[in-house]
Amino acid sequence: MIERIQRVALRKVWKHEAHDFTVWLEANIDVLTDILGFEILNPEREQSSGNFSVDVKAEDVSGNPVIIENQLEKSDHDHLGKIITYLAAFDAKTAIWIVAHPRQEHIDAISWLNQGSNDCDFYLLKLEAIQIGNSAPAPLITKIVGPSEEAKQVGRIKQEDSMRHNLRLAFWTKLLELSKQKHSLFNSISPTKDTWIGTSAGKRGFQYSYWLTKDSIRTELRIDLGKDTEAENLRLFNQLKTHQAEIEGKHGGPLEWNEAEGFRVCIVRQVINIGGYRNPENEWDSIISEAIDTMKRLEEATKPFIIKLK
Repeated sequence: MIERIQRVALRKVWKHEAHDFTVWLEANIDVLTDILGFEILNPEREQSSGNFSVDVKAEDVSGNPVIIENQLEKSDHDHLGKIITYLAAFDAKTAIWIVAHPRQEHIDAISWLNQGSNDCDFYLLKLEAIQIGNSAPAPLITKIVGPSEEAKQVGRIKQEDSMRHNLRLAFWTKLLELSKQKHSLFNSISPTKDTWIGTSAGKRGFQYSYWLTKDSIRTELRIDLGKDTEAENLRLFNQLKTHQAEIEGKHGGPLEWNEAEGFRVCIVRQVINIGGYRNPENEWDSIISEAIDTMKRLEEATKPFIIKLK
């Protein structure tokens, strides 16, 4: 005869969270080993941290503190806050949160914490009690969230993205401040975290823009009248290109004339390869000054011909 597994209410097995379940867990800490994949040693109950006491404080095989917080009900913000408090108080590297019902917002929160750069591992475990037929109840503990190399890699990527965005924002802020001292073309433009900033060239479909990479910056005149305008963009580009010699003479050197075949946008540009946003900030002024001067010459060389285009 094959019996069915039946769930048993947790409070029928452990009536009190601290006096019953935590006591049981301290005596049976090895039940977590197979679930977590590492051994937990020397568990101690109710270790004090200021005005709070962590349910169980233990160690991993390297002697690093492990904190365990138990909750025989739905996960809540209060216990999540306690976990972070205990991590800081005991300088722990591992936090284990055992709950009866993990809420989705706390699953998401623990997943997010595992993407952080704090070298801490967070586990969210679901606790159930089961029995087969008339057997004694037994714990069923399921790992809902745990650390992984994939999560850490996502966290590193997010950190790099955040650093890149902050650097670009700072670079554009400085460029726009210095630009106002030399010409008014970008006076109405605000700094951004994006790779580019642009402003109208005074004619529909024509735009002056800066494009920034980690090691270069380029100034561009872009022609783009919008969707399904490839032929018209190219016609205007070729019309402007008939004045290439005059434009480059006034600009003070050759420019890249990019028809961008297969793409909608046509571009006239100059790449400045003396540095980008990854350069030390004390080098930004010279990079920005060169870029502003180049943009000023590009505008002065092309604007008279743009206005006359038909």
